[in-house]
Amino acid sequence: MTMLDDRTTAAAWPAAYPQGYAVVDVETTGLARDDRIVSAAVYRLDAQGNVEDHWYTLVNPERDPGPVWIHGLTSDALEGAPLFPEIAADFAARLDGRVLVAHNAIFDWQMIAREYARAESTAPVRQRLCTIALAKQLSLPLPNHKLESLAAHFGVEQRQAHNALDDARVLAEAFRPSLHAAAEQGVRLPLLECRPLTEWAASPAAPAAYPSSAYRANSWRPSRKRPACPYPNPGRYETDKPLRQGMRVAFSGDTSIDRELLEDRTVEAGLHVAGSVSRLTSLLVTNDPESATSKTLKARSFGTPVVDEAAYTQLLRDVAPADG
Repeated sequence: MTMLDDRTTAAAWPAAYPQGYAVVDVETTGLARDDRIVSAAVYRLDAQGNVEDHWYTLVNPERDPGPVWIHGLTSDALEGAPLFPEIAADFAARLDGRVLVAHNAIFDWQMIAREYARAESTAPVRQRLCTIALAKQLSLPLPNHKLESLAAHFGVEQRQAHNALDDARVLAEAFRPSLHAAAEQGVRLPLLECRPLTEWAASPAAPAAYPSSAYRANSWRPSRKRPACPYPNPGRYETDKPLRQGMRVAFSGDTSIDRELLEDRTVEAGLHVAGSVSRLTSLLVTNDPESATSKTLKARSFGTPVVDEAAYTQLLRDVAPADG
């Protein structure tokens, strides 16, 4: 693939592309909604993917650091680190006005948005770009969609995997040729909206404010077991017909609406949120039906109907009542 050189880039560059990017990586105590950030890194890039500067910080999660064997950050290492509210302004300054770029961007964005909500603030991010989605749009010949495979494809050396600063560097170096390939091919970038979590923070289940002295692992938006759906499962969704209360809906992959909020709306409509796909699943919602996730593979094998997020949100507006 021929990349655009510096002499031709300016003239050929798509006018609709963003003016700047913030390549981000965060390491965390785990993967759940109540887990915390333990380190964060940002590489700021200009409109054509050139590095402007970079920033890194440890973050005291005020709890067990989680998988030390992955990120290498022990309780002792994090004890003297700043709390998230203490680095929130610096972090925000590096995100402001830029598209957030990350590998599996929905995860990094949700972790960041939750930390800002706990700090009674919002991250100044309006759009995100997932480098997995971009690699798929470019049809890169990767054996899988791990960061190490993307790095190897572009000849980028990984020095310390799961170190936020090195992962952000690797991604920044791999993103630039990806961005130039997209510009050369006229590819529309897979930009998704980033919604702040003010809707959650203001809900009865999630009080808007928590004093910093009260931060605990479960102090904000605690995990909750949803009540069982009161309606029987009427079976599979049928194209051109409405959803019906009691249907089992599963979700896979990145969504523009925060996943938790989308699931809440699903439950409020009288539908059942399924954590996995089985023969009883009525519908799978995914923006990437060709991906090889366990849910999409099972959906194919079972013949489960699949719709994208935009179609699903339209269907949610007019859910038919349960039979009987």
